[in-house]
Amino acid sequence: MKIKLYNTLSKSKQEFVPLEKDTIKMYVCGPTVYDYIHIGNARPFIMFDVLRRFFQKVGFKVTYVMNLTDVDDKIIDKAKAEGVSTEEITAKYIQAFFEDIEALGVRKADIYPKATEHVSEMIDLIKKLFNAGLAYQADGDVFYDVSKFKDYGKLSGKKLDDLMAGARIAVDERKHNPLDFVLWKAKKPGEPYWESPWGEGRPGWHVECSAMSMKYLGESFDIHAGGVDLIFPHHENEIAQSEGATGKTFVRYWLHNGFLKIEGEKMAKSLGNILTVREILKRYPAQVIRLFFLQKHYRSPIDFTQKGLDAARSAIERLNTFMEHLHRIVESEEIQEKAFKKENLSKESREFLAKVEGLKNELYESLADDFNTPAAIAKLFDLIRESNKILSKSELNLEDKWLLFIVAKNLKEFDKIFGLFSIKKT
Repeated sequence: MKIKLYNTLSKSKQEFVPLEKDTIKMYVCGPTVYDYIHIGNARPFIMFDVLRRFFQKVGFKVTYVMNLTDVDDKIIDKAKAEGVSTEEITAKYIQAFFEDIEALGVRKADIYPKATEHVSEMIDLIKKLFNAGLAYQADGDVFYDVSKFKDYGKLSGKKLDDLMAGARIAVDERKHNPLDFVLWKAKKPGEPYWESPWGEGRPGWHVECSAMSMKYLGESFDIHAGGVDLIFPHHENEIAQSEGATGKTFVRYWLHNGFLKIEGEKMAKSLGNILTVREILKRYPAQVIRLFFLQKHYRSPIDFTQKGLDAARSAIERLNTFMEHLHRIVESEEIQEKAFKKENLSKESREFLAKVEGLKNELYESLADDFNTPAAIAKLFDLIRESNKILSKSELNLEDKWLLFIVAKNLKEFDKIFGLFSIKKT
């Protein structure tokens, strides 16, 4: 099966060909652990987990890495505000993160590297950037000189000269130019710090992802994913750091999910509309949240509305009713997959099986076409509608029950990807 993905780097849909046959190495930007994750965070966590499941379903071995940013200005500010250590803050919210993704039915990544446990790798990466003439020191801070990296802007499509002209970054006289970003921050009173060749301090955010992704996936890997808001400057800076240090293509395919709004408005603390996963799960089951996201293409912006959630809830209720009815019939007696040969089936049954097979193929083709979950979910509902024609009969013969057994078998396989039926009902 050919898989096509929209690559932010090429600005086009491309055939996906991994570096190693039948193996995918994938990195997804994880949370900064200073608060409970909100519904905007949940979208990439759900969607890219489903993409990973699809890859596995069609035969790929996937190594899935998600970082945990546990040293950051926001964490330091939160610790000061609450009068506790940064370690207490990060421990609390790392545990909360794992509780929340489990409640959402998100499968765990293979590796969750913590920034604080990989500072030596970050220091080594910064040393390489110095050796390449891409880094410079100023008063204990270390900066990346973007003017020295000729491909800066290739991911976001921004030109360096235009960025320089329109830079609104607060002027720091120590920088060679306004867009230079920090690789190492000099120690400040009351902040966590590590020893380095440039003095005591801590790593910058951008260098964390470069160092950790390359440690676990190699200097070149297949997929890097995250929200569209991370394209610039975070992912742009990751490319500059990684490729500047190694001289190799850092990531082959860059995937980004669209913005999320709440009832038509940008989600922001200033608007008081930050909606945490914990809050929304008190109002809607996780199945509803998952279906709501799956019914929208991952690259499209999405408006998180009560109307949309209520519609997803109604759809989930129909799904659950159908599945309960189906299982009662299928499990009521021993039905073997080979109980019937196609040539012995009625014409009506053969036509039904052909529809099932056709919808199955169309579902997988939709997912292979830039992970088109709305089209795939539509095929799932088409299969349920066709199956209801049998379920609605006043009496079911053994042949009917066998057809429903085949439907149940297919739905079980689909759910290994979507995680709609098997999730705990909350």
